[in-house]
Amino acid sequence: MAALLEHELGVIARLKYEPFFLTVHDIVVFARAQGILCQGRGSAANSAVCYCLGITEIDPLGNRLLFGRFISQERNEPPDIDVDFEHQRREEVIQYLYAKYGRERTALAATVIGYRSKSALRDLGRALGFSLEQVERLTSSLAWWDRPAALPERLRELGFDPQARAVRRLVALTGELRGFPRHLSQHVGGFVIARDQVSRLVPIENAAMAARTVIQWDKDDLEAMGMLKVDVLALGMLTALHRAFDLVGARHGRPFGMADVPREDPAVYALMRRADTVGVFQIESRAQMSMLPRLAPEKFYDLVIEVAIVRPGPIQGDMVHPYLRRKHGKEPVTYPSAAVRGVLERTLGVPLFQEQVMEIAMVAAGFTAGEADQLRRAMAAWKKKGGLGPFQKKLKDGLRANGYTQDFADRLFRQIEGFGEYGFPESHAASFALLAYASAWLKCHYPAAFCCALLNSQPMGFYSPAQLLQDAGRACGQRPAVAVHPVDVRHSDWDCTLEGEPPAVRLGLCMVGGLSAQGGARLVAARAALGPGGYAGVAELARHAQLERRDLDALARAGALAALAGHRHLALWQVAGVAPRPARGALALEAAAQEAAPALRAPAEGEEIVADYASLGLTLGRHPLALLRPRLARLRSLTARELLALPHGRAARMSGIVTGRQRPGTASGTVFVTLEDETGWVNVIVWPALVEAQRKELLGARLMTVHGRLEREGAVAHLIAQRLHDHSALLGRLATASRDFH
Repeated sequence: MAALLEHELGVIARLKYEPFFLTVHDIVVFARAQGILCQGRGSAANSAVCYCLGITEIDPLGNRLLFGRFISQERNEPPDIDVDFEHQRREEVIQYLYAKYGRERTALAATVIGYRSKSALRDLGRALGFSLEQVERLTSSLAWWDRPAALPERLRELGFDPQARAVRRLVALTGELRGFPRHLSQHVGGFVIARDQVSRLVPIENAAMAARTVIQWDKDDLEAMGMLKVDVLALGMLTALHRAFDLVGARHGRPFGMADVPREDPAVYALMRRADTVGVFQIESRAQMSMLPRLAPEKFYDLVIEVAIVRPGPIQGDMVHPYLRRKHGKEPVTYPSAAVRGVLERTLGVPLFQEQVMEIAMVAAGFTAGEADQLRRAMAAWKKKGGLGPFQKKLKDGLRANGYTQDFADRLFRQIEGFGEYGFPESHAASFALLAYASAWLKCHYPAAFCCALLNSQPMGFYSPAQLLQDAGRACGQRPAVAVHPVDVRHSDWDCTLEGEPPAVRLGLCMVGGLSAQGGARLVAARAALGPGGYAGVAELARHAQLERRDLDALARAGALAALAGHRHLALWQVAGVAPRPARGALALEAAAQEAAPALRAPAEGEEIVADYASLGLTLGRHPLALLRPRLARLRSLTARELLALPHGRAARMSGIVTGRQRPGTASGTVFVTLEDETGWVNVIVWPALVEAQRKELLGARLMTVHGRLEREGAVAHLIAQRLHDHSALLGRLATASRDFH
């Protein structure tokens, strides 16, 4: 370690970057002093200096990381240090920077927002005289994956004449405007800190958010000018981890943090192998959950590979299947030389990381560290900017000169081209794997605390609160089911909390749609002031908490007043009998006339579920499809549990609420759909031909019935769609939402 530090410190001193490192260190020290979780990632995790300063958590000596990936004298460009902070508390760090250095010396970088098809159609449609209704129809009909060439066909489907002069102009101008800058926005966290006034160096403007200044240049402009920036980034999982650690610590009566998470727990890896990873950082997507049983992680480095392997770069570079075959002994692990073995042994001879390509270029093709870094930059951008050509000849010539075969050279270059799509550096994957492991450990051993923390950290992650609760309420392997209690003004705090032993999750007032944070705070404070017994009725709650009518309505519609009023209908009646809260904080008064409670019927089960979804986005009652099961049975639709029990190749149909659609760029037009019913989830694969043939059903269905064939590979099962049906009408007024991703 001493030799590594001497080398790094020498490079840092020659490039005069000491103040930059100390500035980042100061920011991290401030955050930790305030109890804000933070962690450096990206190429900075290759640095022993960053590790010793506490900026990063990955030991570069123990993990064979590459400092040249982070700083290169030959590159002579400023290093990039990315530090993630809790997303709910990052503003404290930002305001610390403004307070310490002054707004006149500190500013956020900008990012240039370019036109995409929808925004171009929206702006051009208005400019060319299309009505607002026509513009809305145009933009809502486009899927996120639609290519520009498909625009005339989409217009024809909507009843527009593609040959009409105005429509032809709209199509032509949309093509010209696509990619053109539309407006400036704030960078996600890139800060420039100047010695003097930042306005003397770069143009600035006030941000839309209060107390923020923005530079009118983006990060590429700043990099071209050689200006250092510090990336102060927000990460939802750090918020969730901190909240979960606090809940665990409260249960055990002592502080609890990342350092208290035991390493290499076999139960955690067992949880991963059965893909019980809903809510777990980085390995919760359907693609990752399909990979987990196949890769079968058993140790931390397996998790590093898992985080990195389900990315466009390794997939396009044909690295995934060779690695899996070698890991499971289905293909021999070979190396063309001892030098290459030293680089690729941990990944079984398959280059999965950018650093490995750089090292191979140095040990096998004679590249210097600076040249290898230039290769890394070129391979990350060649699809957009080109630039790999000069390196192809140098790399292949160098390999052949050192005795490597043409086949090895060609195969390596094809893998390098794969990194033209997004791929993780090993340092980045290792940093994220730490958080993935910690979140999986919490889910394994403290599932209630983990679920509660995720709910309190929204919005974040891949899944909605309804899906998180459905997952938590279902036992899996050694993980027990978590009980969940409803929102109740007698017991709920603003945040979700834990109650009892074993702990159950009590939904917080924050889950109630339309309830103001101020109203929620007054409700909790007034309840505490009343002492044991709390509120005796709705009118007393309104009087003591000084709630406005809209807050009372929100609570009634969410069912949070049911324990005081009897049921939702009576709660709404009683709220209607409470006088509006007068101005300037005067107490709300009961209606003068004291009327007897009317004989209102309680809501039917279906009405309760519809109301739950409308107010909370979820229900703790039966799943909506449990009520529809007799209708679905007549359609011969299996439940998710029944479907997943079928053997490989069996024809089947299944109906479910659409909770997610995903069309990765590496999937060649295939769309992945997640369907949910009362027994679980099913992953549906829709091949490109069916995507186009049944576009309307695919994009529009909230309740989808899929006729298809079950495909099984080990523990992983998918339904291959052959026909889609939109049965959304069966849901009636039930409000459901799908999380759609690229």
